[in-house]
Amino acid sequence: MPYKELDIEIEDKKELYGYQQSDIDVIFERLDNAPSNHHLLYQLPTGGGKTVIFSEIVRQYIAKHDKKVVVLTHRIELCKQTSKMLKGFDVKNKIINSNIKELPDQNDYSCFVAMVETLKNRINDEKLHLDNIGLVIIDEAHYNSFRKLLSSFKNSFILGVTATPLSSNVKLPMNENYDELIVGDTIASLIDKGFLAKAITYSYDVGLTSLKVGINGDYTVKSSDDLYSNMVMQEKLLHAYTEKSLGKKTLIFNNGISTSLFVYETFKEAGFEIRHLDNTCSAEERKEILNWFKKKPDAILTSVGILTTGFDEPTVETIILNRATKSLTLYYQMIGRGSRKLPNKDTFVVIDLGNNAARFGLWSEPIDWQHIFRSPEYYLENLRDDIEIERYFKYQMPPELRQRFKNSPEVTFDIVEEHKKIIASNLRSKIVLERSLEQHALMCVDNSEDLREAKILARELHDDIECRMKRYASCLSHCSKNYREWLVEDYKVKLNLLIGKKIRESLFD
Repeated sequence: MPYKELDIEIEDKKELYGYQQSDIDVIFERLDNAPSNHHLLYQLPTGGGKTVIFSEIVRQYIAKHDKKVVVLTHRIELCKQTSKMLKGFDVKNKIINSNIKELPDQNDYSCFVAMVETLKNRINDEKLHLDNIGLVIIDEAHYNSFRKLLSSFKNSFILGVTATPLSSNVKLPMNENYDELIVGDTIASLIDKGFLAKAITYSYDVGLTSLKVGINGDYTVKSSDDLYSNMVMQEKLLHAYTEKSLGKKTLIFNNGISTSLFVYETFKEAGFEIRHLDNTCSAEERKEILNWFKKKPDAILTSVGILTTGFDEPTVETIILNRATKSLTLYYQMIGRGSRKLPNKDTFVVIDLGNNAARFGLWSEPIDWQHIFRSPEYYLENLRDDIEIERYFKYQMPPELRQRFKNSPEVTFDIVEEHKKIIASNLRSKIVLERSLEQHALMCVDNSEDLREAKILARELHDDIECRMKRYASCLSHCSKNYREWLVEDYKVKLNLLIGKKIRESLFD
């Protein structure tokens, strides 16, 4: 759909909060005293008002200097939002979109808003020349597309703004393009001051060892679809929603379109009203779906990627991470969609089905952005991997399954603690497995009438067995994946044999 400049409305000018004005003062101190080609990076959490801050910076800069400003974004929706905000700050600006081939009227404007790719193409065509640019602002600066334009603004002050000063490409660290980082208020501080809602996080353990990492450093869509589209994960998602978010406006993030469509069907069959949105939807479809989501109090929207930036719906009450990610930026972006504060909304729910909180920490926990900016490789290399995370999983038997083992007073078994006791007593490690098998066999025998029913119950213990064997393998050193898989299968065989033995013994008794 071609963009029409007349469609852009004017955003009412926002009143600056104290923390925003303080950050603006610090940024202008650099603008006034650093070299004209200084590259400054500014961090502020999602919801802190980055667009408001840099719009005020543009207004003041133009008033103080006889130079112009360029604001770069990576999506057309952000171009429109930025232009609207700038007009609210009385900044006359022009969007350079795919329809703009030349700028004969550039002297009529003091500020230009453009997508990186579009501006690069216009400059390469040698038909568009931007003169007298003193300040270039890069929105969502953690994306690397802006690098293509740095040579076109060699003598301009570069201000990058982002919620997460960690490059989307580990091979292109941000400290190579920026001279310094200024860190704004923390998430915890903005919550305490009443500017952001507080996240209440519920994490559900998910085995991720089947996921594969792609060349971009994150989990591949295919391996994510294979895991999250299976019935076990769909049931876990539906259970998590009904347990923690029933009746709340819920936004679900998935890694693949296939998964999102499965989610749509699962919720629909369960009787819930839900819509699906991805980047293949037309502009009209997207507008209609988002309008429905805005108006319906208990709406459920399952999506893929498209709503991580440039989307603001304050009425969202629950964010479900129905995916795992190795991207710190994506983690903060997804949760940030629910952090907008309203008079009747002080908190929001985060349901984590990807071990993301275990990997990165809770959303509002302190994070040393200066350290990440200076040493991104060190930070990424020291993130907890999936095997380490899963080592600390503790299996919780679902209530409906626990009912099937109602004759057993205890169904839990701490492999790690038991292993410590065994080693302290100078006994063999495998005694831990023998004690675990004994408990499982008794559970099956005590809650069944015959051998057939006991073996059926044994099959229901698959998740518990997998968790126990992972924790047992973690107690040993240098266990291969094949050995861990063998442990599970060998355990099941021994469990069935032990159940048979106990059934026979009970018959003789």
